[in-house]
Amino acid sequence: MAFTRRTTHVAPATAETIAAAAACLRAGGLVAMPTETVYGLAADAASGAAVAGVYAAKGRPSFNPLIAHVLDIAAARREGEFSREADRLAEAFWPGALTLVLPAARGCRVSLLARAGLDTLALRAPVHETARALIEAAGTPLAAPSANRSGRVSPTTAAHVLADLDGRIDWILDGGPARLGLESTIVACLGAAPALLRPGAIAREDIEAVLHAPLAVRDQTEKTPNAPGQLKSHYAPRARLRLEARDAASDEAALDFAGALAGAAAAARLDLSPSGDLVEAASNLFAYLRALDETGAERIAVAPVPHRGLGVAINDRLRRAAAPREA
Repeated sequence: MAFTRRTTHVAPATAETIAAAAACLRAGGLVAMPTETVYGLAADAASGAAVAGVYAAKGRPSFNPLIAHVLDIAAARREGEFSREADRLAEAFWPGALTLVLPAARGCRVSLLARAGLDTLALRAPVHETARALIEAAGTPLAAPSANRSGRVSPTTAAHVLADLDGRIDWILDGGPARLGLESTIVACLGAAPALLRPGAIAREDIEAVLHAPLAVRDQTEKTPNAPGQLKSHYAPRARLRLEARDAASDEAALDFAGALAGAAAAARLDLSPSGDLVEAASNLFAYLRALDETGAERIAVAPVPHRGLGVAINDRLRRAAAPREA
């Protein structure tokens, strides 16, 4: 299914509505929240199923990494590993419109689906009072891309969100027009020098002034991408993937869908969704790929997944995982 039809509640952001929206998030729901940049579509970042609901609601064509929103630097340190440069940037610009891409910490709660299967994650501490109150009340990092249908203009008012997502999400907290109206600036702190991944609401010059050094230019052909759309081969397990498999050999692991490979002689088998639910399948995709890779099988036979709804994104990631590796 593409998404589950919901009743969308639109309300001014008050203590009562924020508490109700936070309870909805803890139960796996979807809430549009105002931030200082644009309105974000929030879900519990620790729940793969909730994050899959974000992709379904937006009609997002592929599983791009999502920004996890946290309350402060202390909360961010539980999710990501901070370099000296990342510390300086967070101290200077948080809370605010800067997103940092960092190595995931050992105890990172942000789901693999929100991270698009990567060992890095994107973190931001927003300054908007409603966003901060919602994060605190929910008690979990919130994955929150812009609250619009994929490919449409980013929303800066609650009315924009309603026009795009009515019936697709549970709550819209109306906090008035976004103050900045431009997405956050994204900086990766992964290598020798921080790199600008996306220009945004904080100027490059201001960031460089804090670092006392120029931002690096991200090489779009590098082998370890941390932002969407950089490589044909995105998350590649050690094992080779055989797509559209109708059977699985005894020396293969099987990544099944809807029981299509249930009778196969596979060495190991995990079913993305025995009932054929594409949202469930999306939530399990990266974790199951990793689990099957860890069995030591040289090949993973992958059952056909429908090319509709979230199946389009699932197949996109599977093709990337199966793409030939560069020598």
